[in-house]
Amino acid sequence: MRRGHPASTRRPDVKLCWLDVRAVRSGLDAILEEAVHQRVDAVVAADPGVLRGLPPTVRKVLLAPTGGLPERLDGVDIVLLGPGEVLPEPLAAAHPELELGRYVEIVDKPTLDLACAAARSERWSVLEFRDPTKIPLEIVLAAASGATGSTVSAVADVAEARIVFGVLEHGSDGVLLAPRAVGDATALKAAATTRPGPLELVELEVVATEHAGMGERACVDTCSYLREDEGILVGSHSKGMILCVSETHPLPYMPTRPFRVNAGAIHSYTVAEHGRTSYLSELAAGSTVLAVDVKGQTRAVTVGRVKIETRPLLSIDAVAPDGQRVNLILQDDWHVRVLGPQGTVLNSTELQPGDRVLGYLPTADRHVGYPIDEFCLER
Repeated sequence: MRRGHPASTRRPDVKLCWLDVRAVRSGLDAILEEAVHQRVDAVVAADPGVLRGLPPTVRKVLLAPTGGLPERLDGVDIVLLGPGEVLPEPLAAAHPELELGRYVEIVDKPTLDLACAAARSERWSVLEFRDPTKIPLEIVLAAASGATGSTVSAVADVAEARIVFGVLEHGSDGVLLAPRAVGDATALKAAATTRPGPLELVELEVVATEHAGMGERACVDTCSYLREDEGILVGSHSKGMILCVSETHPLPYMPTRPFRVNAGAIHSYTVAEHGRTSYLSELAAGSTVLAVDVKGQTRAVTVGRVKIETRPLLSIDAVAPDGQRVNLILQDDWHVRVLGPQGTVLNSTELQPGDRVLGYLPTADRHVGYPIDEFCLER
């Protein structure tokens, strides 16, 4: 039933966003306008007439009641059939360009088997799970491993979409959401951004270090294992930060804690998702921060705990190639480390003028963490 369609070339970190407008009774035009503006990947309807006005940037998907396919399918890109259904020969002959897929509602073991078969063999498989557990979805995704088709899972809301995107790490290829109001398409597209973009790191030259007295520092404990070349960006100013490494490297008197970054004094900035900054003092269980490696690759990680304790502090001043100065205040202890070029691990208390560390220089000023183009002087 694949009808010769090529394997998908879509990037695995770009998730499909489909909107199901079959139940929309009011505000349909506004919802469709938002869907087009947000460049959702597909709109699903039971009436081809709803789909005909959509531009080519949106796939037009028809999911008609069982046995109720209309005679005209012009303007439709994909027809979803139920288990065992076939496209009538006259329609198939009249529309050789149609892509076909299966819509399966999973309520028990037999329908789960049908879903697994569809995910393995069909160009498109749209699945609706009636039970709240994600175990059936995990089974389908495992069964479809290596298949060239795409699996789209129906979700109740954007919060569930985020969960579905992460099932078995790779998640479903996409989700199908029935919008309740204008704004749902925008929120869904935001949730589909599974990986933040890379950051351009620069080499900073250390120019001075000095003891900074006592103060509160924050250890950021994440819910993820961090690699040896990963950490989080921390700095006293929003326009300059240094890459602090996680505790993945051996220490003489304590075990490694590869989920932790001994990050800096509580006033410090760090980078969260979508380019926003947060103070270390603001982070708490459930917050997100960006884990950054020495190549600038990033991923969002969830904070599980922040430990704030009074410790001796060390101030590090560094300068960028363009002359911009960067400051970092962190715990004054040998085991607190930063990263240098090629992933060199540097003990903070051993840094000397002339040493090089990796940093990041955001270009925009900040207002409540959001980038903004305005005058702002930080000292």
